[in-house]
Amino acid sequence: MVFQHGIGGSQDLPISLPLALAGGSAALTVSFAVLVLAWRRPRYDAATQGRPLPAGLARVLDGAPLALVLRALGLAFAGYVTWAAVAGPDNLANPTFGVVYVWLWVGLVPASLLLGPVVRAVSPVRTLHLLVSRVAGGDPGAGVVTLPRWVGLWPAALGLLAFVWLELVYPEANYLSSLRLWFAVYAAVVLVGAAVFGDRWIAAADPFEAYSTLVSHLSVVGRREDGTLVLRSPLANLDGVPTVPGLTAVTAVLLGSTAWDSFSDSIAWVRFTADLTVPLVLVETLGLLLLCLAVALLFAAATWAMAASRTTPGRAANLFAHSLVPIVVGYIVAHYLSYGVEVGQQTLARLSDPLVDGSDLLGTADLQVNYWLTQHPTFLATVKVLAIVAGHVLGVVAAHDRALAVLPAHRQLTAQLPLLVVMVVFTVSGLYLLLSV
Repeated sequence: MVFQHGIGGSQDLPISLPLALAGGSAALTVSFAVLVLAWRRPRYDAATQGRPLPAGLARVLDGAPLALVLRALGLAFAGYVTWAAVAGPDNLANPTFGVVYVWLWVGLVPASLLLGPVVRAVSPVRTLHLLVSRVAGGDPGAGVVTLPRWVGLWPAALGLLAFVWLELVYPEANYLSSLRLWFAVYAAVVLVGAAVFGDRWIAAADPFEAYSTLVSHLSVVGRREDGTLVLRSPLANLDGVPTVPGLTAVTAVLLGSTAWDSFSDSIAWVRFTADLTVPLVLVETLGLLLLCLAVALLFAAATWAMAASRTTPGRAANLFAHSLVPIVVGYIVAHYLSYGVEVGQQTLARLSDPLVDGSDLLGTADLQVNYWLTQHPTFLATVKVLAIVAGHVLGVVAAHDRALAVLPAHRQLTAQLPLLVVMVVFTVSGLYLLLSV
């Protein structure tokens, strides 16, 4: 199993490509038409909406004991995996690859949807920063320098780009030395930055925490502006995504890299690169960058056309970038569902033998992988197509509600047409890459 690639081609997805493209485009267009007729006022306000959780449950979730347990578990697990990465053999039987490429990268999406910003809660770098600050007698939230607001999520976007480059482009991604170096640089950047700017830097620069926190806004548990934990619909929760610099860049990297994961395995790309004389890694790096940039530019152009008289392209894109989060989740489900479930089970078995010496430390070494999803390709194909279409429909709903809240009344409907066109382009592209390569 090659750990960094999770998408299957059309051979295991028995759905007609023309039918899927037509159905997806129609679903998006009809959804927009229904919204225009029936959704005339904004309905979501994450600052004030939501039913408060029971007081006892809220105290447990916000309490110090649970936070301490989660931080201890996160640090212990990170230490266990680090032991495997440092002392274990450099081959694919080492569980480190599965933990990083499957549990961390793919698994944080369902975990964040179900549990909220789970990476923030268990982050070993946050725990290390907290421990160092306490030992030194300092405040983990206070740094030597105040982090400028313009920084936003730009460091996290660059970190995400660095990780997907390692995963999808770098030819030695399946060597432990590559993972050890990447995570050593990651830890140094996050921890040194936190020492300088305080723990606000971690939220801005940790790519995995930023990704998890973004996805967690589609959970049913959220927090109002006054800090109260509440239950509410995922779309109401999504309205609470902070509009900060770099938000569009983060979503563009996530969408563009997922598309690249599929396109780079296509027959057309393989044929194109077969006779090139330049190093393949350079060509694929350029391809990854261009796809991420194309997503960002298309979205920025469409949103700026919506609000051209009020703001700059970058600010307009960030104002509506929350609508891309359901699309990101839909793409991840479509591209990595069977991979995450099946290789995730394989990783659990291998974790019991971190040094690959026949040990069974966790009692899971004999776990048998269930390949039910792969054995039911029609069901798998249906779920993947529905994930992409549903993600785009939810994105249209979120964008429409935001447009009603921020655009002048006379432009609220017609101004959304450029963004609808871009959404259709994303839908068709996603389905085409899923079913035809």
